[in-house]
Amino acid sequence: MPDQDSATPATSADLSSVVVPLLKGVCYRDSDAALWNALLDLQARVRDYIAVLGLVLVLDEAEGYAFVRARPEDEGEDASKLPRLVARRPLSFPVSLMLALLRKKLAESDAGGTDTRLILTREQITDLMRVFLPAGSNEAKTTDQIETHINKIIDLGFLRRLKPAAGSVDSPAAYEVQRILKAFVDAQWLSDFDARLAAYQTQLGGTGEGPSNG
Repeated sequence: MPDQDSATPATSADLSSVVVPLLKGVCYRDSDAALWNALLDLQARVRDYIAVLGLVLVLDEAEGYAFVRARPEDEGEDASKLPRLVARRPLSFPVSLMLALLRKKLAESDAGGTDTRLILTREQITDLMRVFLPAGSNEAKTTDQIETHINKIIDLGFLRRLKPAAGSVDSPAAYEVQRILKAFVDAQWLSDFDARLAAYQTQLGGTGEGPSNG
């Protein structure tokens, strides 16, 4: 007869193997199927565990991603007393604008229903931004600035640089828009998109900070 203790579904070590990667960053179903399945199995325990740290789990099974974020300060009377483990990172205006444009492009792609992946070249991303650049902008300087903004968004986890196809040395740089962007720039934000862009146009070239991703 098997030992009853052997029927325990998950040990503390199992829980740690799921929580630690979550605290480090986003977990994707396609990147680590074993981790993703463990997270689904331990989801309730993970939520209880990180709640003690003032964090909440955001898990989207349909899109295949999960991450932790700080609990809103108005949730629980002791929330404001907890140290912030997930830092808010203020974004510059150009980065905020690029994120908004990529989110709108993702919504348009979803509405078209042709492909679940949205892949854009650097030139296509530049064209999205060019509409909102001041007239007479220096092309070389603009390209360098946009490259910097793209790299920032890659660091934030909303874009993924794709490797060129074998033998395509001269192929243009391409990026996949990560679907987790939907969790940070939501449908309500997009409903006011046109009005926001009108406001953005008055700030072109500014250095003000946009919304944070924390």
